[in-house]
Amino acid sequence: MQSEYKLTLPFKTVDDAAGKASELLKSAQKTMGFVPNMYTAMANSPALYDTYTHGYQLFRSESGFSLAEQEIVFLTISRENGCNYCVAAHSFIADKMSNVPEAVTDAIRNGETISEPKFAQLVRFTQTMVSKRGLPTQDDVEDFLAVGYTQTNILDIILAISVKTISNYTNHLFHTELDEVFTARAW
Repeated sequence: MQSEYKLTLPFKTVDDAAGKASELLKSAQKTMGFVPNMYTAMANSPALYDTYTHGYQLFRSESGFSLAEQEIVFLTISRENGCNYCVAAHSFIADKMSNVPEAVTDAIRNGETISEPKFAQLVRFTQTMVSKRGLPTQDDVEDFLAVGYTQTNILDIILAISVKTISNYTNHLFHTELDEVFTARAW
């Protein structure tokens, strides 16, 4: 999904970004071996890029979710928000780094049922939090807690939603082109 309006700000590079944005792009280059197009778009607003990076790292390091569950949450939010770029990127990460079963990743991408009950409930509750704008019903929460998740996990999902809102909306407005590494999982 892309916005009708397209931002015309130039995508920044390690060479032309200044200050905090330059530091963040250099860090991405060092850590990932390349700078994702999404980051070069975000670098137009160093505060936005820094907030995204900080929240993303905190979710990865401090949420109570496993790597696979983290990816399921990010992928579900990105699909709910219709972000082609992030669905592709998180599908790639799910496949190559987070050990999400491909059947689960594909089910999320295609809006299909997931057979593993705990993952299925994680997807349902994450979808609920996005679609109901953080206003789950008593039953929604009880169903989520019944499979072993906690009230703190609800707050972790809110963190993930805030991080993905930054990236998804940025990609909508920039019409961010997929990086070659993600194209095999284009959505």
